[in-house]
Amino acid sequence: MTKKIRVLLVDDHMLVLDGLQARLELEDNIDIIGTASNGLEALEKAHDAKPDLILMDVSMPVLNGLEATKRFKAELPSVKILMLSMHHDKEYILSLIQSGANGYILKDVSSEELVQAINTVYQGGTYFSSGASDSLFSPTTETESKGYEELTKREVAVLKEVAIGLSNKEIAQSLSISVRTVETHRQNLKNKLDIHTSAGLIKYALEHELID
Repeated sequence: MTKKIRVLLVDDHMLVLDGLQARLELEDNIDIIGTASNGLEALEKAHDAKPDLILMDVSMPVLNGLEATKRFKAELPSVKILMLSMHHDKEYILSLIQSGANGYILKDVSSEELVQAINTVYQGGTYFSSGASDSLFSPTTETESKGYEELTKREVAVLKEVAIGLSNKEIAQSLSISVRTVETHRQNLKNKLDIHTSAGLIKYALEHELID
């Protein structure tokens, strides 16, 4: 029997929670293990329930999604975080990625895309809904490119694949190289750019528009 994805829903609007729960309970591979109305309540429940994934609103009372994400990554680093929001501001999304969120979807997505996002993030990828992606990949006035001139073409290629959420195995297959080589390139990227997390690499790639 396929393991179900244990999901904790977090939103301060009961109607939203009810709707999300009703829809996601239709999926055979998703198990809604609980709900919470703010980030603090979510943290307390997650310590007991041990969810695989948190589907969480950004704007909430007591402890908002951004601060909750930071605490989740410090206290329960293995839990995947998928943010749900109405905001599509580029800096807003980047700050959440930097804090450790694994994906960001806007509240106008279809239920099918929501399910796709949950599955993608659970499997180790990152996911941005089309509206969020449009904001992230829009032209930027930033010109800083720390360490970029030191990157090899292969390292840039790996960085682009990281930015779209591919795993090391998927990157290896895409670029026809070994997983060990991908790991070496990722470490070189972190050293050259002085960035030491995968979320930081994604943020760097997005800021510098390294997307074909």
